[in-house]
Amino acid sequence: MTSTASLADALHVPQDVQDLLFRQARTANSFSDEPVSEEQIQAIYDLVKWAPTSMNTQPLRALVIRTEEGKQRLLPHMSEGNRAKTASAPVTVVLAADTDFHENLPKTFPHKPDAKDLFADETGREGFARLNSLLQVGYFIIGVRAAGLAAGPMTGFDAAGVDKEFFADRNWKSLVVVNVGKPGENPWFDRLPRLDYDEVVETV
Repeated sequence: MTSTASLADALHVPQDVQDLLFRQARTANSFSDEPVSEEQIQAIYDLVKWAPTSMNTQPLRALVIRTEEGKQRLLPHMSEGNRAKTASAPVTVVLAADTDFHENLPKTFPHKPDAKDLFADETGREGFARLNSLLQVGYFIIGVRAAGLAAGPMTGFDAAGVDKEFFADRNWKSLVVVNVGKPGENPWFDRLPRLDYDEVVETV
């Protein structure tokens, strides 16, 4: 097995950047009261928007919750084990798939004027939106880490309840709820094992 140091040398970015974004990054389970600014959220999105999506559809949408009123609307829909950490996070972001993403294709895919017509089927459009949004979700987590913040992504919540509470007037389908902020007291669970290269990768 090749050492981590040798593998790090095979990559283009410096090892401290690799560590920040991947090796030392952890899912936070508690947060300090240090605020997360609007500028930081905008800077994160400025990275996330470059994620690859099929036909440049960019279906990910984000609801940033930072007020007490917003948190109180969200918390009843979180699973019991996720409520306390969500209440303590300075910012929580609901990441959702916009199933009406095709309305933006004249802007995002301008060289094919009839691109919007390819997505007339609503059922197929929703599956397409979810898949491509999840690609963007991964970039969002990396973007949070690049901002020097911790991300706490969660799928333990009532998605239908969140959609009814926040997205009743639009076709956004919630996928992941992410707490964002500086880590608080005892923020980490024990690091769990990762699968090795030979367990995951096959070459033909």
